[in-house]
Amino acid sequence: MHITSVEVFGYSLTYVHGSYVMSGGRVVTSLLSTVVRICTDTGHEGWGEVCPLGPGYLPAFAEGARSALRELAPQLLGLDPLNLAVVNAAMDSALRGHGYAKSAVDIACWDLLGKATGQPVSTLLGGRRQETYPLYIAVPLGTPEEMAVYVRARKGEGFRKFQLKVGDDPYTDARRVRAVVDATGDGDIVIADANGGWTLQNAVVAARLLEVLPRVYLEQPCATLDECLYVRQRTTLPIVLDEVITDVHTLLQAFHGGGMEAINLKISKVGGLTRARQMRELSESLGLRLTVEDTWGGDVTTAAISHLACSVRPEALFTVSFMNDWAREHIAGYQPRSREGIGVTPNGPGLGIDVESATLGPPLFQISN
Repeated sequence: MHITSVEVFGYSLTYVHGSYVMSGGRVVTSLLSTVVRICTDTGHEGWGEVCPLGPGYLPAFAEGARSALRELAPQLLGLDPLNLAVVNAAMDSALRGHGYAKSAVDIACWDLLGKATGQPVSTLLGGRRQETYPLYIAVPLGTPEEMAVYVRARKGEGFRKFQLKVGDDPYTDARRVRAVVDATGDGDIVIADANGGWTLQNAVVAARLLEVLPRVYLEQPCATLDECLYVRQRTTLPIVLDEVITDVHTLLQAFHGGGMEAINLKISKVGGLTRARQMRELSESLGLRLTVEDTWGGDVTTAAISHLACSVRPEALFTVSFMNDWAREHIAGYQPRSREGIGVTPNGPGLGIDVESATLGPPLFQISN
């Protein structure tokens, strides 16, 4: 099998609840998502997607993904897409960095591998270890009262895990978290996620204020790993690290620094499913728990998340997010779809979804033989 063409599509995803507000004044109402279709000489095709969370979240942005794919696509022609090691090596040789753009190609190749062998991607990732898994829902930054109302509404939909955005004034943040804790109950989990938004001093103040609350986890208090390790030494709260965990090296550095009990494994942040599988296995060996998700995305991204999530050992899976629950637009029939806060992975070959290419319109560009 050989790659004969790479098609790149674009579409907008609008946030289903209006405005998604994070620390540092970052507000998202819509995002540009990039979808890749890889076609082969055998008639098989694979789909991948990448959707950065705006230009101010990570070193990634929508037009950057598309420009990077213009550089990468010619180097993919003629390669065997089932040979993922060769595909990833070719991309790394053609362009340094830009793992988020490469992730869309990597996911598409996993989709192709599954379709060509008649296996779900989850089987190829090591096997389906669980049929269902709990999802979390993000709680945009707002007043304590607004966040509590939002949580009660999502709790009514079946969610029991809530990642609330903080990273503002630590005393106001503590009131936000307390309001959410009061709006939840036994068995619910509250993750206070600053997205690296606190200064070192404010992070320490916030952590000490939050320690008295039950069922609270602290995620990514500061922007750098060194700062997060400093905060860790001064709190008993269980820690999740996200933005600073970008590869195996940062994972090991954080682990040996005693930095966390869990990591947030975003597929595009680490460069695709190939590297995410490696980090999943390492995290399981180290006794860490995993949140499995991506920066943002639609049905294709969510399908990839679902296959990675169900391949995690049940005791190691902290939580998961189905990104297509957060968006109004759908390109594969809103599949996979959550039910009452629970995720299920498709059973079909590859990603197990049918992308409706007509909904995407013509490609932004196509590179072919």
